[in-house]
Amino acid sequence: MLTNQRFGLAVVIVLLFVVFGLINPQFFNQQFVVFPLLRDASVIVVVGLAQMCALSIGQMNLAVGPMAAVGAMAAGATFQFLQFPLALGVVVGLIAGAATGLLTGAVIVWSRVNAFIVTLAMSFALLGLVTIVYTTFAENAAFSAVPPELAFWRTGSLNDLCIAGACGPRAVPVIVIPAAIVCMLVQFFFARTAKGREVLATGSNFRAAKLSGIQADRSVLIAHTMSGALAALAGIMLAASTGSFSAAIGSEFLIASFVAPILGGTLLTGGVVSVLGTVFGALVSLIIRAGLLVAGAGFEVLNIALGIVLLLALSLQRIQGIRQRRQGPARVTVSAAPKNGEES
Repeated sequence: MLTNQRFGLAVVIVLLFVVFGLINPQFFNQQFVVFPLLRDASVIVVVGLAQMCALSIGQMNLAVGPMAAVGAMAAGATFQFLQFPLALGVVVGLIAGAATGLLTGAVIVWSRVNAFIVTLAMSFALLGLVTIVYTTFAENAAFSAVPPELAFWRTGSLNDLCIAGACGPRAVPVIVIPAAIVCMLVQFFFARTAKGREVLATGSNFRAAKLSGIQADRSVLIAHTMSGALAALAGIMLAASTGSFSAAIGSEFLIASFVAPILGGTLLTGGVVSVLGTVFGALVSLIIRAGLLVAGAGFEVLNIALGIVLLLALSLQRIQGIRQRRQGPARVTVSAAPKNGEES
């Protein structure tokens, strides 16, 4: 099922490119359309993976945006006040994001309160914290001191990276590289590690996982810690792509974080995730957005389109669930991707 859905998304991506290109040839402009689209897609893919980690255990992270803001704020503060190099500042930001995710998971495990309520409360708390820090320690709600190498991640393309005289395409931004690395690491975790499979088993059936000897509470902590760290990375990547560490980082992440994984086949009920599907889902939503922008549509139309895409994805999941129930009991699949040539 996941394989068919990923293939369908790949076809949709090609069709969208063709349709929008025929409507307006400017859609194929490398500098003003393709490059920004892939740069934005890199960020949305990572934040989609952050949400996917929470969905893997049948929960959700409504604080994904504020967690991104906390990660960017922590990294920006090290640049502003400690003059940290870029790599060290990024590490600090990731630790801050992972800590907020771990705290969220700990509250869920300890209190047994629904993750929806806990992450909603965490969202407001972190948003307040970010606002206080920026208004107290930064001018114009942004940290102005940024490492000089940050400009490379904002404007650089694979054409700037040459090996033995061979350079990459100018239309592909270098910020795609960390996004691709993250995708491979998350895929490896869910498909090839025991802890990843335990997380998916917990998402499929929490009680059954616990009875089978899996430390389900630990799986919840792992999933939310990963979600927080990836959200922080997405926030730092967004700050790098815009050149500013501000309080507005992550404010538009929430819906996008759901659209990408759900379109890609990740189940809201947990137990099934798809990294490649999340990449395709992010591309579909952003291609639609870019096409509408080139066509002159306003932001109101963009929001409507994004909402419709999310609604269609949820409806498709619902229809698939009904069909599976009508076909009778089926074996639950708790894998992130096909293994050894098998199809999901």
